[in-house]
Amino acid sequence: MTMKIYEMGRLLAEPVLPPLYKQVRARLRKIVNKIGRSPRILDVGGRKSPYTIGIPAQITVIDLPRSSEVQQQLHLGLNEQIINQVKQRRSNVEEVILGDMTDSGLPDENFDLAVSVEVIEHVEADDRFVSEISRVLKPGGIFLLTTPNGDWVENKNPDHKRHYHKDQLQQLLEKHFSDVQIDYAIIGGRYRTMGLKSWSLAKPATIALSIFGNVVNGIQSSETKVREKAAGTHHLIAVARKAK
Repeated sequence: MTMKIYEMGRLLAEPVLPPLYKQVRARLRKIVNKIGRSPRILDVGGRKSPYTIGIPAQITVIDLPRSSEVQQQLHLGLNEQIINQVKQRRSNVEEVILGDMTDSGLPDENFDLAVSVEVIEHVEADDRFVSEISRVLKPGGIFLLTTPNGDWVENKNPDHKRHYHKDQLQQLLEKHFSDVQIDYAIIGGRYRTMGLKSWSLAKPATIALSIFGNVVNGIQSSETKVREKAAGTHHLIAVARKAK
């Protein structure tokens, strides 16, 4: 796999990107390394799919078409421009599908791994969503997902159907997967907010502040420090394994 310029730039920037991004990437790399070959990965709701950049795998991205005003405002879903951009920028994306993961039409037991970052909270039929992901995974396949931490973060997003408490997400995943591990992740506060500011070459000071915020928040959010800390954390990270 020969990486493209965009991919190399993202990899070089990774140390100063938001800590949720880095933690998902670290877990994803660890899972892929254990598989020990070029796995088939389903990136659910991946849009531009930054979490799977540079991963030695065959990536299929599936996401809803961008059709509503809320989707447009929140930069959700796919349109032809985004699809073309992903195909041009990415070397490991095999296919980009406009589709609904609650009724995907994808073949049974076709993927080694599914990744879904900050997506399930947007899905009304969440049980069907998880069931479909389990169906398309091979026996022993893994589902890696993140979602806002409902034990701490109030739902104020107009497109979020719910924020899960940890035990609620555990119960949902255990209906369809044999082994589930959920951790709290990413401390909130001024440094997290600072780090999430958009980057623009026209505003180098904002970029510098964002980088500083991400570095500090990354130190605050060390997995070993916060994985059991409900108060003050903004995300849940789950790894669920399908029975063999």
